[in-house]
This record gives sequence, C-alpha cells and structure tokens, in this order.
Amino acid sequence: MPTFVTRVVAVVLAARPGLQRVELDDGSRAYTLTQLSGPVAVGDRVVVNTTAVDLGLGTGGWHVVHWNLARHAWSGGGGGREMKLRYISAQVDVAMAPPVRDDLAGAPVVVCDLHSQVGCVAHAFAAAAPGRRLVYVMTDSAALPLALSELVPTLPLAATVTCGQAFGGDYEAVNVTSGLLAVEADAYVVGPGPGVVGTDSRFGFGGLENASIVDAVDARGGRPIVCVRWSDSDERPEHRGVSHHTVTLLEEARAIAYVAVPAGAAVETRHTLVEVEAPAPSVPVESMGRVDPGFVRWAAAAGVLAAQLVSG
Repeated sequence: MPTFVTRVVAVVLAARPGLQRVELDDGSRAYTLTQLSGPVAVGDRVVVNTTAVDLGLGTGGWHVVHWNLARHAWSGGGGGREMKLRYISAQVDVAMAPPVRDDLAGAPVVVCDLHSQVGCVAHAFAAAAPGRRLVYVMTDSAALPLALSELVPTLPLAATVTCGQAFGGDYEAVNVTSGLLAVEADAYVVGPGPGVVGTDSRFGFGGLENASIVDAVDARGGRPIVCVRWSDSDERPEHRGVSHHTVTLLEEARAIAYVAVPAGAAVETRHTLVEVEAPAPSVPVESMGRVDPGFVRWAAAAGVLAAQLVSG
C-alpha cells in the first residue's frame, strides 16, 4: 500500500517542461510532474508519496509529489478527450495523435530493452546518417512520464511519441503501432522509459513486450532491428555478454528481425545477423549508473545499421 507524508518545499533544485526537482524541509528529495499537479514553490506544503524510497527501490532516492496543499485547484490538461493513467486519481486528458499512414514503408525500427540503449542508438544514428529524422516511440513498460528522462532532452531526435499509459511526448498514442504510424520519419527507435522491471525469471521482465513489437513492425511493413543488450561488467551472470532478455526476445518473436552486432561479434539466432562497424558514440551514455563500453558499442551497432538501411 502507498505511503504519503506532508513536507514543505525548501529548495527548487531544477526545472524543465513537465518536471521539477525539489529538496524538502527534512532534507529528502522529491520530483513533481507539473502536468499532473502543477508547479511548486519554496514554502509550499506538499503531500509526497514515499513508498518507493521506503522500500529501497531504484528511484534514485526521490519521493513523488502527489499534491500541493498551497493550491486549491489545478487545470493542466492536454487539450484532448482521451485519458491516460485511466481510473486513478492522477488521470490526465491528452489529445491522441491519429495515424498519418497505414504502413511503415520499409522504415527501420530499432527495438530496445533499456532506456539507456535509446541514447546509444540515437547518437550512433545521427553520426552515421546526418540530417535524417529519428523518432523515439516510448512504451509504457517502465516509467510512464517522459519528463522523468534525463537522457531524452540531450538526444538528436526529431520527435517523441508516448504510447499506452505513458505520457508527455510530442505526440500521444494509444499503442506502439499507432505511435509508429503517427509521425513520418526516416527511422524509429522504440523502447521503455527509465526504470525497467525484472523478476529473475525467464518471462517476467518488461522487455518481453519487444517480441510483439518486432512482429507489429514487420506486419506494418517496417524493418525491425533488435538492439542487443550486452554487458562486460554486469555483476549478474545472466546479463553478462548477451543478456538473457535479448535471448528470450529473439526466441519469442515470430517475425524475422535484423540483429546488429559489432564487427567480429556473433549471436546464435535464427534471425538475420548483420555485422557493422560501430564505434562508441562520442557522447558518453550511462547504463544503470555505470559507463559500460561493451553495452554502448553493441547498442550503437543497432543505430548504425538503421542508418545504413535508410541510406542504402
């Protein structure tokens, strides 16, 4: 069950569209999603949800502002008639973007398991295909607010789309298929927001949805590319080398996808393996709080392959 406490905002630490980060009077930290409950100011009494921090979960030590007691009302809707976060007290109206076409016309779509892979793909794609449009389609398998991403504002993206119950992108979509079809682009990268969930089991992880995304991309005439999750330094043996998440995804997908690997590497798969020269992006990208060169290089390979398919 959730835990709520009342605190006072002591310092506004940072702000950007959709998000404020604050320090509270007890020294703890919180963020507020301004689209849902409006901005806060120093001296405001706020109700904060402390549940994730109390449980020691991977939120980075941040509480979530639930409501600002200094405010009697708030209207920050998205100007539409559809709802996201449906049937909870934070539900918000959005304007869903309708599809602008019926198929992807051969566009490459990179499918990622982790949010940090999106950064590697975007930087590698921009370097290999300058001037081409890459759109990020964010799923709802991890964080729901796009505003929480520290990574996305730094990326060379043409647009962002938030799908399902995720919200806050340049475009809102009902599902991943409609999200891909809502924006014209040269290529797409699909993946979760920050904070994925795994349960130490073969099928109990958020990225398993990528198998159906690969199939959906293929069905709509796109070219799915699986971004391989690789690590040289993960302490968990199941994620060292090729992660068991990637192995399971490749087994479960019915359509044949491209699998990008750095030159000289290989993955055992029935899918289409493509070796590419994939230098690490010049902009460092962290994964789970660490810089892992192998992780970055393998993810970048998917961005390079997408660029090659666009150019060639």
